[in-house]
Amino acid sequence: MPRLELTTLLLSLPALILALSIHEYAHAKVADRMGDPTPRLHGRLTLEPWAHLDPLGTILLILYRFGWAKPVPINPRNFREPRKGILYTSLAGPASNFIVALVAAVLLAFRFPGWPLVRSIPYLYEVLLYVFLLNVYFGVFNLIPIPPLDGSRVLAALLPARQAYAFSRIEPYGPFILVAFVVSGLGDTVIRAGAGVVVTLIRDLAFLLAALFGVGA
Repeated sequence: MPRLELTTLLLSLPALILALSIHEYAHAKVADRMGDPTPRLHGRLTLEPWAHLDPLGTILLILYRFGWAKPVPINPRNFREPRKGILYTSLAGPASNFIVALVAAVLLAFRFPGWPLVRSIPYLYEVLLYVFLLNVYFGVFNLIPIPPLDGSRVLAALLPARQAYAFSRIEPYGPFILVAFVVSGLGDTVIRAGAGVVVTLIRDLAFLLAALFGVGA
């Protein structure tokens, strides 16, 4: 493997593990708060990466940027309000990725007087940049309304009961639709467009926060 690719792999790996772990933990935490103890009983209410990483899915993510983590087990019947529980739990994963991306963007935008953290530690800037970008892309990808992605559950929770039932009937075919969506190149176009919008919004917010505190780059 060329040196540049190996360096990219090593620098992006912490960001990838963080994106997966925080995403799945957020699902588990919100489900637990909404009344479903299933994630906690399965040991998923933790930020420990090994509780969430699927070996094959992680390897594919590292090599090809397309893979998966272990799905958080959820029993919607335990939710105090099932539709609301499914909606909030599904949104929690992508939302957590966008929050982490914002934190990374703020750190990239800030220059602390007397403590130039990002510029003084070798490769920290690059690692934070990967944290920013990969969390944005991971969040956007998971909001695509194709089963088994989070976006499909969000859509089902927002649809009227009859339409939600009709939509649920495509779930067994979801993985095949998703693969076709990605392989055809349409997925790349949609994800890049969505990520571009989110990157701009988060970046502008980060620079605004930096300017408000008077320590911006």
